[in-house]
Amino acid sequence: MELGDAERAELSALINSRDVPANVGTRARIVLWHAENTPKARIAQLAGVSRPTVDLWLSRYERDGVAGLVDRPRGAPREQVPAAVRTRIVALTRTTPPAETGLSHWSSREMARYIGHTGPVPVSWHYVAKVWREEGLRPHQSGTFKLSRDPDFAVKVADIVGLYLEPPGGAVVLCIDEKTQVEALDRTQPLLPISFGRTEKR
Repeated sequence: MELGDAERAELSALINSRDVPANVGTRARIVLWHAENTPKARIAQLAGVSRPTVDLWLSRYERDGVAGLVDRPRGAPREQVPAAVRTRIVALTRTTPPAETGLSHWSSREMARYIGHTGPVPVSWHYVAKVWREEGLRPHQSGTFKLSRDPDFAVKVADIVGLYLEPPGGAVVLCIDEKTQVEALDRTQPLLPISFGRTEKR
């Protein structure tokens, strides 16, 4: 196994972090020892584990990166994640995934994998899903809207949005819909004010 400088730094950060459980630090050491061509039998002795356990964590690292070193069995204790990592998850969720990920939107597993590869502390996809529930985020949902063919559309939108951003005192906004009552019930345009994470149901 060959590791780049960034991967070595990432594993070293796991080993030296106070917020990472000791067993995760041991698994990171197993990967580093293997990258230094230490025999697996010797790695097992150094880590105080069996030879199959060494193979298990090496294969998980090759498949999932640092996220694979975090074991989240059913009934495991609550993850101790720094507030900065939680904040980063929320911020990333509210932006388009980076181009290098090749994603159109985030899933909890892809977010956990990305955080594990780019951050000092890995998290599980369970934790990502929990944060999304608590913050009311639904990155997998998408809404649709239609643009008017009116040549004055941009000017009218600016006027309407301006009323929401800086409403004048005593203002009255009237809306006239040219559709019939039945057709108006099947509109697809999102309603203002727009709130992130909410999609109009049709």
